[in-house]
Amino acid sequence: MKGIVGKKLGMMRVFDEETGVVTPVTVIEAAPCPVVQVKTTDAHGYDAVQIAYDAVPDRKLTKPAAGHLKKHDVDGAYRRLMELRGQSALVVGENVTVEAFEPGEKVKVSGISHGKGFAGTIRRHNFHRGPKTHGSHNIRKPGSIGASATPSRVFKGIKMAGRLGGKRITQIGLVVHEVRPDENLLLVKGAVPGPKNSFVEVREEGR
Repeated sequence: MKGIVGKKLGMMRVFDEETGVVTPVTVIEAAPCPVVQVKTTDAHGYDAVQIAYDAVPDRKLTKPAAGHLKKHDVDGAYRRLMELRGQSALVVGENVTVEAFEPGEKVKVSGISHGKGFAGTIRRHNFHRGPKTHGSHNIRKPGSIGASATPSRVFKGIKMAGRLGGKRITQIGLVVHEVRPDENLLLVKGAVPGPKNSFVEVREEGR
């Protein structure tokens, strides 16, 4: 089990001079994440490693958050914490860096997708439109959402218009293209969820 949290900087292309292949990659800046706490099945009921990220000045932390970091001897102030489920050889005080990953390794990336606002059923759920001729008034409407007499209500979970995007998405099957430890950069082949400068979680595939 291994993972790290980084900031999505955007996409670029990497050119291979030997083969002439151009690969689209997403650049993720992942600064060293200190291990705050190691949880075990005996003490907490499950195995996990808690890491900190998003460094901020001390004044921007609440006293409980600052106390939690101080209790585990973490240098610096970090706004957010994340748990990586599963057993690990990491210990408190150790830093998780991009060197934990290798080129060619399969990973999955989680993030908050682009928020697109209110959208209709055609855009949100890929509905087909109705006929435009013969006096039809059902061109981009959702159509029937339930019977009138029975059950005289709308069932929960009916696909309707509403907010599109802004949800947690996990993209699986991605591959690490390149690791640049000196710059704390992780180059992942393909696109990952979320807008630029948003935080994404990179974990090994199968976890």
